[in-house]
Amino acid sequence: MDSAARQKRMALGFLSNWVSRLAGTVIQLIQVPVFLHFWSLPLYGEWIAINAIPAYLSFSNIGFGTVAGNEMTMLMGRDDRAGALRVFQSCWWLILLVCALTMVAFGVALFTVPVSLWNRFNVLSDSDARWILFALGMAVLFGQLEQLLGSVYTCVGRYPYGTFVKSILSLCAFAAMMVPVVLGRGPRAAADVFAAANIVGTVVLGLMTRKDVPWIEFGWRHACWPEIRRLTRPAFAFMAFPIGNALNLQGTVLAVSYALGPVAVVIFATARTISRVALQMVQLVNQTFWPELGAAFGAGNIALVRSLHRRACQMAVIIALGLIAVMMTIGPWFLVHWTSHKVPPSRELLLLLVVSVLFYAGWSTSSTLLTAINRHQTLAAYYLFGTGVTVVVTYFAARYSGLHAAAASLILSELIMNTYVLPASLKVAHDTWGGFVAAMFRYPRSLRPAELWRRLRETPGQPGEMEI
Repeated sequence: MDSAARQKRMALGFLSNWVSRLAGTVIQLIQVPVFLHFWSLPLYGEWIAINAIPAYLSFSNIGFGTVAGNEMTMLMGRDDRAGALRVFQSCWWLILLVCALTMVAFGVALFTVPVSLWNRFNVLSDSDARWILFALGMAVLFGQLEQLLGSVYTCVGRYPYGTFVKSILSLCAFAAMMVPVVLGRGPRAAADVFAAANIVGTVVLGLMTRKDVPWIEFGWRHACWPEIRRLTRPAFAFMAFPIGNALNLQGTVLAVSYALGPVAVVIFATARTISRVALQMVQLVNQTFWPELGAAFGAGNIALVRSLHRRACQMAVIIALGLIAVMMTIGPWFLVHWTSHKVPPSRELLLLLVVSVLFYAGWSTSSTLLTAINRHQTLAAYYLFGTGVTVVVTYFAARYSGLHAAAASLILSELIMNTYVLPASLKVAHDTWGGFVAAMFRYPRSLRPAELWRRLRETPGQPGEMEI
């Protein structure tokens, strides 16, 4: 693998992932003042709470989308195109089948179980709550197919372009959802438009994938059950990550909602959104290094794996510390103006939330190595345990000690993860604690901003290089 081509691809990947994270941040920054302007505070609080429920459908592909993407990337690292196509077709049809069955089961349960058994809404009617959940569930399930389609670009080294396209599609879906909100329509109309936009986006991405990567086929000639069985164990383990993410994000929101009500949810969720800007940037680093780690490991280049792991961790820590300082400086002021003075600022609440982000940076980037090569079974168990315990602690902390205690409880899951991840990653990379720590204080010239910019301006022409 050519070093210059790889560095340019990673620089483009970083920029495209930055655009993706920026798109997510823009969505968060815009939607809060828009919703608060056109909807009442209790209605927006119930919208936040009801959005948390469909997120649990994200485990419906049992992790086959991400695991298939990792496997395809490692196979292409060995130039095994036939193997990558076999994995793609096998997992495509499996995900499609599982998502269809999940949607049917979800719909039956949704329209037969009384809403009062799983939540209490004062503004939304039972009928609207059911239809909103059904529409948002459709959007989540189609996202599982998008994940596998995006993996096609990743395995051929075109992940910057694939990430950029998915960002544009996400912005389009969000913009479409805002139209009925601005026109004075309620949550049901917003959810319906959002679901329709996501379905259209999935179809568009599928057509683009077929055109850009001609050897990818949507038939079943190369699909086989032995391939699915081989990926079953890591796929089931990967199911813990979307569940854990839902517990960490939506689960804690629901815990605060049950303990303190919808108004407290708005205060907690908006402050957490501000704190998660740093977390989003750490995830940007993770997504940039993920495909390169998989390809290097697939090619058997352990020295490159070790170097990439060190640089990823180094960049994540630097970015996290810098952004946390910025958040604590301007965060409270921004929170007041962002919400049009409807949400009170709390420096103490924000400090507790950014501390949890700092602990998150300590383990999440290192864990990218384990997930990129499908060696994440133990990692998944730790994550599910940590986030599950945190949701329970958050509820009781919020109920008996208020929002500050709820924010402090989020640190628990990050501490649990730190006890396992780094030692496991160092073992895979054949690294030592001494070498790893020393590398954290060495910053190579090739990764300095000026050098990265110079490489981006070079005329492409070396094998393996590409443009967005």
